[in-house]
Amino acid sequence: MKFGVSLWLWTSPVTNKIIEEYAPKIAEMGFDTIEVPLEDPDSLDCPAARKVIEENGLSVTCCAAMGAGRDLVHPDQSVQNQGIEYIRKAIQATADMGSDVLAGPIYAEVGRLWSMTVEERKIQEDLLTAQLSKLSKHAGSHGVTICVEPLNRFETSFLNLTSQVKSIIEQVNEPSCKIGFDLFHAGIEEKNLGDAIRIAGEHLFHLQVAENDRGIPGTGQFNWKEVAVALKDIGYNRHVVIETFSPGNEILAKAAAIWRPLAESPDTLATEGLHFLRNLLT
Repeated sequence: MKFGVSLWLWTSPVTNKIIEEYAPKIAEMGFDTIEVPLEDPDSLDCPAARKVIEENGLSVTCCAAMGAGRDLVHPDQSVQNQGIEYIRKAIQATADMGSDVLAGPIYAEVGRLWSMTVEERKIQEDLLTAQLSKLSKHAGSHGVTICVEPLNRFETSFLNLTSQVKSIIEQVNEPSCKIGFDLFHAGIEEKNLGDAIRIAGEHLFHLQVAENDRGIPGTGQFNWKEVAVALKDIGYNRHVVIETFSPGNEILAKAAAIWRPLAESPDTLATEGLHFLRNLLT
């Protein structure tokens, strides 16, 4: 496995200057991977970022930022088109950065909540399947895999469970469309973390982790031994990325409801989390 950390732990928005500043630090901490959120792909010089990341001996994964106007199932066609255009740009940025992973809730704007009848949900699922079928073909031609992540009920009303995402993935039926699993969200929605990982099974291509309070892995209520056993059962051997946020960044803190420090410092969260994960999973 490769152990990584998201730049969102420290700051936002992510720029080339941020990558230049934090890549050496993340490597010095002992991580294998840096996760780069793609808030504005147009603003990044991705080949330059790739050079910095590789010079520091790190691999890279990328994360979609599904903000306002980035929505593949919005009732407004113009918003759908904006979402498609953003994902296409994010795929190109991911490839240019040397990554094979674009993960995130690649279906709807984070925080958009709406009620659906069973029939309406089916229509939305069919629409998403069609959108992802086209986008995953495009991603595959760039050597990128789209990893669709379920979110908790407070951040979306659409895809909350691993089983829901798996159903979409199986309908898309493209090798470049897989499941991204975030332990924090699963800890709210799933009955059992190990069973949810097993449901993802061979479709699991990217794993993000934090504790149940979004703090240091291993310091809260999650049954991490159960997680480790399930990952071993399905043969998962890819990236394990700490993704959480700092209350010091007002925009991210509000979006993720981070109202207090989750550790002594972001550096402490990163280093102690890495130590725990390496002991658990290697």
